[in-house]
Amino acid sequence: MNLYGLIILFALLADFILGAVADWLNLKALDPKLPAEFADCYDPAEYARSQEYTRAKSRFGQVTATFDLALLLLFWLVGGFAWLDQLVRGLAEGMVFRGLLFFGLLLLAKSLLSLPFSVYSTFVIEERFGFNRTTPATFIGDLFKGLLLAVVLGAPLLAAILALFAKAGTLAWLWCWAAVSLFTLFVQFIAPTWIMPLFNKFTPLPDGELREAILAFAGKVNFPLQNLFVMDGSKRSAKSNAFFTGFGRHRRIALFDTLIAQQTVPELVGVLAHEIGHYKLKHILKSMLLGLVHAGVMFYLLSFFLARPELYAAFGLSEPSLYAGLVFFGLLFTPLEMAIAPFMQYLSRCHEYQADRFAAEHTGNPAGLADALKKLSVSNLSNLTPHPFYVVLHYSHPPLLARLRALAAIKQG
Repeated sequence: MNLYGLIILFALLADFILGAVADWLNLKALDPKLPAEFADCYDPAEYARSQEYTRAKSRFGQVTATFDLALLLLFWLVGGFAWLDQLVRGLAEGMVFRGLLFFGLLLLAKSLLSLPFSVYSTFVIEERFGFNRTTPATFIGDLFKGLLLAVVLGAPLLAAILALFAKAGTLAWLWCWAAVSLFTLFVQFIAPTWIMPLFNKFTPLPDGELREAILAFAGKVNFPLQNLFVMDGSKRSAKSNAFFTGFGRHRRIALFDTLIAQQTVPELVGVLAHEIGHYKLKHILKSMLLGLVHAGVMFYLLSFFLARPELYAAFGLSEPSLYAGLVFFGLLFTPLEMAIAPFMQYLSRCHEYQADRFAAEHTGNPAGLADALKKLSVSNLSNLTPHPFYVVLHYSHPPLLARLRALAAIKQG
C-alpha cells in the first residue's frame, strides 16, 4: 500500500474512531434528572423513554458504521475496485458509459447491502418507540422513486462531469464546477413543484385563524408569502417539523400535519417566524454560496489528483480510470471534509440562534417559540443533554436547552 492508500486508510479509521468516541461520550452524558425547563411538559417516564431512544439509535448507528467501514475495507483489500473496473471495461464501450455502469453497480450493491439496516431502523426501532407510520408499500415506493431520481437527475450530471474531465483539458474542473452549480440551482428550482410531491402530498393551508395569523406576521416583516402548505408527514412518521424550500415564486413553507395537531396558533406562528427569519437574514443564500465554494475547491483538487497514478495504484488499478478516480478522490477528500464539517455545523448553529432571535423579536413572543420547541422535543424524543463533542461533530442546530436559555434572555415584546 502506497502513501495515498495509507492516508485514505488513516482518514477512514480516524473518522470512524472519532464517531465512536463521540457516541460514547454522548451516551455517558445522558442525565437521568429532568432539566427544570421541561418540568411542565415532560413526565419522568417519558423522559426516560427519550433517553432509551437515544441509546437505541446510537447503538444501531455504531453497528451500521462498523458494517459500512468493514465492507469498504474488505472490498478494497480483496481488489474489488480493480475487479469492477475490469468488469465494466468488458461490458461497455466508451469511458462515460463505463463510468455510469461503474457507479451504478457500486450504488446498487451498497443499496442492497444497506437495505436490511434501513428496514430495521424503520420497522423495528422507530416502530418500537411509536414513530413509524410507514407501510411496506410506502417504503418500497420510496426506494423506487429514489432510484428513478438517481437515474433521471444523477446519471446525466455524472455523465457531464466524466465527459468534461475527459475532453475539457486543464479547465475541466472549472466547467464541472459551473455545471454542478447550475444543476444545484435547477434542483432547488424544481424540487418544491416536481420532486417533493413525488414523496408527500402538499395541501394549501386552509383559511382560518392559523393562516390569518401567519399571513399577518408575513406582512408585518415584508415577506411575500403565497405558497403555505401542510405536508402529510404522518404518512411516514409521528415526528413533527416545518421547513422552507425553493426560491422566487416557487418558494414554499411547509408545516407537517403532525406539527399542526400538536401546537397552538402562537406557537406555530413562532415556528414559521423562525423559518422566515432564515430567509430574511439570508441564511439560505449564504449556505448555498458556501456550498458552491466548497464544490469549487473540491473540483480543483480533483483535477490535480485524477492525474496521479499513485492514487489508482493504491486501489490495485494498473492504469488510470477516470470514473474510479472520482470514487478514490472522494475517499482521499475525507480528511479535509473532517476539518470542514465542524465549521459548517458551527455556522449552521449560529444561523439557528439568529433565526430564533428574529422570530422572538418580530413576534414579540419569545415564550411562544420556546413552548413550540419544547413540544417538538417531547414529541420527537430528542436528547436534552448531548455531549459538547458530539454537538461539535453532528449538530446543525444548537442543543435545545441552549436555545431555550437564549430565548429566555430576550425580553418579551
